Amino acid sequence: MSNILIIKHGSLGDLIQANGAIEDIKRSNNKSNIVLLTSHQYFDLMTKCPYVDEVIIDKRLPRWNLIYLFRLKKILSPYNFTHVFDLQNSSRSKFYSKYILNSIKWSSTETALEPGQLKTDFDKEPVLERMEIQLKKSGIKTENVKKSNLNWAVSNIRHITKNYINKKYILIFPFCSTKLIEKKWPFYSILISQLKAKYNNKYDIVIAPGPKEIQESKSYNAQVILNKGKALKINELISLIKDASFIVANDTGPAHICSHMNKPGLVLFGSHTSAHKVSIESEKFKPISVKDLSLLKTDTVMEEIKKVLN
Repeated sequence: MSNILIIKHGSLGDLIQANGAIEDIKRSNNKSNIVLLTSHQYFDLMTKCPYVDEVIIDKRLPRWNLIYLFRLKKILSPYNFTHVFDLQNSSRSKFYSKYILNSIKWSSTETALEPGQLKTDFDKEPVLERMEIQLKKSGIKTENVKKSNLNWAVSNIRHITKNYINKKYILIFPFCSTKLIEKKWPFYSILISQLKAKYNNKYDIVIAPGPKEIQESKSYNAQVILNKGKALKINELISLIKDASFIVANDTGPAHICSHMNKPGLVLFGSHTSAHKVSIESEKFKPISVKDLSLLKTDTVMEEIKKVLN
């Protein structure tokens, strides 16, 4: 059996988006062993993925750490990979193509370029369109690349939610990376108050923080969903999103989960990028895009919510 390597380190939203591509790669190579090289925080989730046969953790230590690079090469070399699909397309994965996995058939955004096309121009296209072009150029039949199916990650989490949720619920994701603070809409506390005033008899208002967001989540007047005091695992988060009646989020990983599950909801965009470029809009999950998130009024968001929940 031949071995094929897929490189996708993250982030969470990027990994979720890549699931459709991973499925297409597996279906086009169903007799091959599909190995995923990813970050440690995604190991548990991706070991459950039916389109991946093995998961290898890349600690992504500095590239001057020659001992680590040697060990990584020692781990990967015995597989004798026939093909590498670089879905990360980063400077690190490009480095691996030269020094860790050289002399292997390599698929990347650079191999997807048309003659004379600049990578900087190619990178302006929407994420999923770029991924589809990359796979097609590598001979992959693309049926799922634009619609990641996450049903495999869903489980029964009633043993967790029964402690917090008594009825239908609206799920709020008011967080973002501290390195990307421009993605954060500042008026979630006011929105939660307005949601409670409007829907308190019908919906619980719920927040699911990540490990570094638990303390901040306590500042919001909403049910904070934890599992034994810890943040939900990714598959638990996906399961929570699946049963939500409506979601409001910043442009973050959970928003991409909502989009691919086609949940009713809103994702709020400032000028940092566009919903079109990051391929986040779906039939039911819609963006609100403004030049400055600090000028987006809660009444505007509430009006969009009422169109669905009324």
